[in-house]
Amino acid sequence: MDPSGIFPTSYAQDRALIRTRPQWVVFWLFIVLLFLYPWLASARLLAVANLILVTSIVVIGLQITTGYAGQINLGQAAFMGVGAYAASVIATKTALPFWLAVPMGGLVAGFSGWLFGLTAARIKGFYLALTTIAAQFIFHFLVLNLPSAWLGGVTGFSLQPARLGSIVFDTDRSLYYLFLVVTMVMVFGAFGILRSRHGRAFVAVRDDDVAAGMMGIDVAGAKSRAFVLGAFYAGIGGALWAYQVRYVSVDQFTLFHSIWFIAMMIVGGLGSIVGAVLGTVLIRGVQETITSLGPDLVERIPSLSSDLVFASMNVFLGLIITLFLLLEPKGLMHRWNILKLNYRLWPFHH
Repeated sequence: MDPSGIFPTSYAQDRALIRTRPQWVVFWLFIVLLFLYPWLASARLLAVANLILVTSIVVIGLQITTGYAGQINLGQAAFMGVGAYAASVIATKTALPFWLAVPMGGLVAGFSGWLFGLTAARIKGFYLALTTIAAQFIFHFLVLNLPSAWLGGVTGFSLQPARLGSIVFDTDRSLYYLFLVVTMVMVFGAFGILRSRHGRAFVAVRDDDVAAGMMGIDVAGAKSRAFVLGAFYAGIGGALWAYQVRYVSVDQFTLFHSIWFIAMMIVGGLGSIVGAVLGTVLIRGVQETITSLGPDLVERIPSLSSDLVFASMNVFLGLIITLFLLLEPKGLMHRWNILKLNYRLWPFHH
């Protein structure tokens, strides 16, 4: 956020994400606060933070596919599940360390995203949405019907905690630092991709794929790359999720979860990496707050059942999404951009 009268004098300054010394100070203070968070927060808040970090990676991938490239994806949870199962199988069957299993899980998920990205080159809109929903059901079908010795079947997979030399990531605090570092790398990579020629191609295809093709952009290739990148991010998030809970089951990656990923992206704002993170923090925060208050409500009001509380949570979250679509359809980042614009013009009116 640059104050009034501060303007870049070169292309490098104009493209820089952080431009002034105060911005660098705030940025590093924020990083320090993130690393101090496990020592300041309770065990419950730390567990929620781990969930937010993993989910943020998945939603950032969805943001690349849908928010930037304009390709509707209703199967992000399936790609997350592919990454989780791939990392679990690799770690269990081959005894490879987690720092190899996690990226390999992302690559396997990226390959599955490429398969569905091929269809995106020929169809779009409602038909593409149906195709990505099919990915969700294909994933469930394969896991449940392949031999249980391969993917665990209905019983799922268990795996050992992540280990790096003598460091074992078996506590929420140690997992937090692992997830934080990986999330920072993935966010940095997303900014780099979207600021490259590939990111500009994604935006051009999203705005008008016919015009993009006339300008010489490989439309089919851009759509396929968007699905590969989105699925790769989902696979990385799924692999980290597997090491967090140390157990993966097909019930953890449903169409219901894919819809919530889309909701997080909408609330944060389409076409914004930071918006994906903000939407994840808001929706996950509300979900965990209601989940924490649910048992107290049931205890205080015996007439309420846990099923009713869970249903009320979904209704409340659905209401939040509806209000955002009606009142702020462009998400939180749109409002933030308006505030930044007003700040840059202050004290002038135009």
